[in-house]
Amino acid sequence: MGREEVLRAIRQAESEAKETIANAESKASEIVAKARLAATEIMQAGRTDSETNTQTMISEARSAAESEAQEVSKEGDSTIGSIHDGGEGSREVAVNVVLDAFKS
Repeated sequence: MGREEVLRAIRQAESEAKETIANAESKASEIVAKARLAATEIMQAGRTDSETNTQTMISEARSAAESEAQEVSKEGDSTIGSIHDGGEGSREVAVNVVLDAFKS
C-alpha cells in the first residue's frame, strides 16, 4: 500500500467515524425528546387522575356531611317539637303568673 492509499483510508475512516458520531448524536437527541414527551404525558395523566380522585373524595365528603347535617337537623326539629309541645301546657300558667305579677 502506498502512502496516498493509507492517507485516503485514514480520511475515509475519519469521515465514517464523524458520520457514525452524528448519527449517534441524532438518535440520542431523538431518544431524549421521546423520553421528555413521555414524561410530560405521564405527569399530565397523573394530574388528571389526581384531580379526578380529589373531586371524588370531595363529593363523597360533601355527601356524608349532608347526610349527617340532615340527621342533626331532624334531631333538632324533633327536640324543638317536643319543647314546643311540652311548653303548651305551661304557657297558660306562665301567662297567668305574669298577669298576676302586674296586678299586684
